[in-house]
Amino acid sequence: MRASEKAQGTFEKVGECLYRYSKNGVYYARFEARGKEIRRSLGTTDKPTAKRKLVDLQRSVARTTGEGDRLTLAQLCDRYMETMRGQAPKTIYRKEAIVRRIKADWPGGADVPVSKMVQSQISAWLASYNFGVASYNLHLLFVRAAFDLAVADHLIADSPTAGLKIKKAKKPIRKTPTFEEFQTIVADIRAQVYSAEAADSGDFVEFIGLAGLGQAEAGALLWGDIDWKKEQITTFRQKTSRGFSVPLYPQLRPLLERMRQARNGSPASNEKVFRVKDAKRAIAAACKRLGLPAYSHRSFRRMFITRAIERGVDVKVIAEWQGHRDGGKLILDTYSHVAPKHSARMAKLMADDTDEENAGHQA
Repeated sequence: MRASEKAQGTFEKVGECLYRYSKNGVYYARFEARGKEIRRSLGTTDKPTAKRKLVDLQRSVARTTGEGDRLTLAQLCDRYMETMRGQAPKTIYRKEAIVRRIKADWPGGADVPVSKMVQSQISAWLASYNFGVASYNLHLLFVRAAFDLAVADHLIADSPTAGLKIKKAKKPIRKTPTFEEFQTIVADIRAQVYSAEAADSGDFVEFIGLAGLGQAEAGALLWGDIDWKKEQITTFRQKTSRGFSVPLYPQLRPLLERMRQARNGSPASNEKVFRVKDAKRAIAAACKRLGLPAYSHRSFRRMFITRAIERGVDVKVIAEWQGHRDGGKLILDTYSHVAPKHSARMAKLMADDTDEENAGHQA
């Protein structure tokens, strides 16, 4: 064997339609189907596993209709979009924009048969744009879904997107107001006497910061959702349409009692608590006047969670207050910069009895 061949590796036949690449030991399939040669990595260095994957691949190829040799990528995109009917207009608009990009910019043209598609073409197309993480993932997920449809329709044996991975976004530590800044912002919003919505916007922002709920939950809140005797508020997590309850916190109750008295003490149960659905402009204007960062509704929810952690509230309890069902994992991941302070404070509680007794005797 020549030195160049040894450096590159060779394919050794180890069974019918089964080959092993000498350089890394990975097994490959090689066989004919409908007059076309199929060459495919089986993604394993274990021979028994390779044999099973070879059989699965051959069966999968045998089930394909051959239409994938005629159907183009552009046509596949159109077929996939037909399955999107009934989706939200915004979702359809985004996907239609991706289809236009595929048809205009696909390397070599979008008239290539889907059976001829390989992973490197998809990678090259994605790399041709200066995508951020979110846009990259959005485009990859679209192409992956389209090829999954082709696999499900037996147009192709497997998807060329199988080896492409979603990119993980870096988790920035977003600016979060202090409780004092929050109080100042609320006071500044209410002080705008020439604004017809100043009082309502001030109440809305104060509620979000004191209840730790999101803009959508606050905007949908009804007076009937507040149980004054049980001291709890029932709401719905808008992202999941899942109901959950939060306490009527001592810091929150005075605000809601004042608002109830302003509605003659007995507002209808189906009446909305707030007359505004958001306070974006009021918050932005207040931050600008006060020389503070451009905080948002979410900033005050983050402030609530951060403050709860720093005050020693159990993370699992905070997660329940937020309508999460992961036992606090998301809270810990998102607020990892705050958790060490909480952990250090809890560690001080782990003194043994001897230390406590000695401290008591010395006193």
